[in-house]
Amino acid sequence: MDPSGPDGHGGPHVFVRDLSEPRLDRSDHHHLANVLRLREGDALTIGDGAGRWRLASFRADPEVGPALEGGVVEVPAPHRQVTVGFSLIKGGRPELVVQKLTELGVDRIIPLAADRSVVRWCDAKAATNLDRLRRVAREAAMQSRRVRLPNLDAMVRPNDVPDGPRVAIAESGGGPLSDEIEVLLVGPEGGWTASELEGRKTVGLGSTVLRAETAAIAAASLLVALRDGRLSPAV
Repeated sequence: MDPSGPDGHGGPHVFVRDLSEPRLDRSDHHHLANVLRLREGDALTIGDGAGRWRLASFRADPEVGPALEGGVVEVPAPHRQVTVGFSLIKGGRPELVVQKLTELGVDRIIPLAADRSVVRWCDAKAATNLDRLRRVAREAAMQSRRVRLPNLDAMVRPNDVPDGPRVAIAESGGGPLSDEIEVLLVGPEGGWTASELEGRKTVGLGSTVLRAETAAIAAASLLVALRDGRLSPAV
């Protein structure tokens, strides 16, 4: 049996830069000590965000790294990567989408500037917004005990995402979602334009009309379940 990631029984999960000589970021140490109320010697797990993790115990002194309690466990990468692209939406909903896609196990997340997207990131704000979403992904990965951080791409237009037999667009009336799909793009609430749909394979996510953030989360749930063998494809 392949090694697995932390199951939550070993305490909170935190990412560090070096598993052999771990040091917690000050914000992570503050969260563990003051929000989760960890005390000296309490159990936690630490990971490098690239598939490796180990058991450790908390040190109350923020200048001292966690005490190592076990060897490094290396978890194999999934046999197939799952990518979800979602069109930018208003308010705090991009953060919600990134949080939930990370918790569900999506490997790559692509923010999309669709033709009918209400939100637009200007060049001056794009880097700041992307950094914020990456922080959200990191926090969600720790909460969900992931051993690999998802890749969060820079914003692109849907037509800039390369097409292929394993790439599809979520569209009402599209075909069934199968385990052959690795990349699924979800549009804005105003829908895709004809030029964005042209030549693309389309798949449906159900019989109802979903909000943009709901569609992205539903797409992630289905793709990861198909990839992991927890859901059988339609025949």
